Amino acid sequence: MLRNKAFISILMLISGYLSVAAQSSTNSPYTRYGLGDLSDRGFANNAAMGGIGYGIRNNGYINMTNPAAFSSVDSLSFMFDLGMSLKSSNFKENGISANAKNSSFDYIAIQFRLHKRLGIAVGFTPYSTVGYNFSTTNSVEGNNDYTATNNFYGDGGLQQITAGLGFKVLDNLSIGVSAGYMYGSLNYQTSIGFNVESDQTYVYNKLNVKSYVADFGLQYTQPIGKTDNLTLGLVYGLGHTLNSTDTEGIQVTDNPTNPSYSSVNEKVINDSYGIPHTFGIGLAYLHKNNLTVGADYTLQKWSSVKYQNKTNMYEDRHKIAVGAEYIPNPIGRNYLQRICYRVGVNYTTPYLNLPQYEGPSEYSINAGFGFPLYLFQRRTILNLTGQYVRVRPSVTNMLSENRFVIKLGLTFNEHWFMKWKVN
Repeated sequence: MLRNKAFISILMLISGYLSVAAQSSTNSPYTRYGLGDLSDRGFANNAAMGGIGYGIRNNGYINMTNPAAFSSVDSLSFMFDLGMSLKSSNFKENGISANAKNSSFDYIAIQFRLHKRLGIAVGFTPYSTVGYNFSTTNSVEGNNDYTATNNFYGDGGLQQITAGLGFKVLDNLSIGVSAGYMYGSLNYQTSIGFNVESDQTYVYNKLNVKSYVADFGLQYTQPIGKTDNLTLGLVYGLGHTLNSTDTEGIQVTDNPTNPSYSSVNEKVINDSYGIPHTFGIGLAYLHKNNLTVGADYTLQKWSSVKYQNKTNMYEDRHKIAVGAEYIPNPIGRNYLQRICYRVGVNYTTPYLNLPQYEGPSEYSINAGFGFPLYLFQRRTILNLTGQYVRVRPSVTNMLSENRFVIKLGLTFNEHWFMKWKVN
């Protein structure tokens, strides 16, 4: 009965998350281009370690970065994980500063074992988000008495629902596959108006996506002595043209609030966007079951991906991440000894080719904690992560961003499959 109530509660949380997932969780003019701000597959605990995860095998967490890790779940556990973020962004360009604050639900996932060698995970994670709203005003060439104001607005996002299996082929070798459904809409709009009574022009672009995603993973663990081991993780994400509908149009009206006439020139283009082939490799070193040190490298082949049916709008994206986790004594009586202490850094090159220059690169410094809660005698972890992200433009005096992020994650580890004995 208790399990049924818990399962119903999980379903209610999932449905509530799906209803708000389309809300924009970013506010950056750079999301005007491409598919917006790309999201990582890792959860709050991964983020604190710089985003590493390809080589991580931990039966206390859900690791969505490598489906081979699903086989690490133990026989008693049913895990449920959800997370959210609070963001504060400071923008600066040519001495002018602005601030934006956003919050978002980031992910929700469950994981359990189907067989002693087979684990399953189901997750809902974002793929990318778009969110911006800004304007520029300039004098009309040849007549300084007239000004033209361009308003730029965009919102939306792409989400993915995936299910994956991790199979332990040998005691030290696991493989995994994850597949699912990507969907969402991205809206881009530009309006042009003047400081005198005149027609208003709207240029709009709405992309609707209903497509699929697929990822494959491998993990090989090599024991080192009696207490340590080294795990190699490999990941491949399938790149392809998205099943999508792109509606582009220009609308001219004499009055934006109460138009007496309006003309529209609209066209619909199918399957004009894509996502890249992704290759990842990672190493994780585990020492005495309380210290983990790892590094990941990710290559996304954006240079060959379609954007509005063009293939020269992107460049390959590289990401390097390094991180560590330390638990002084996982079974110690002192509470401070059972806390997970995490730290990490990463660096990412741009995937965008903006007009006349490259997009911005970014690096982040991360730190966090995993607080054991032991709610109702279950193994529950509250993950708290702080991030400083620096978005650096490729050209001097262009828009830069300093972003401060707090990520909260809650991992419930229910012993649903324990068989109790009563004497």
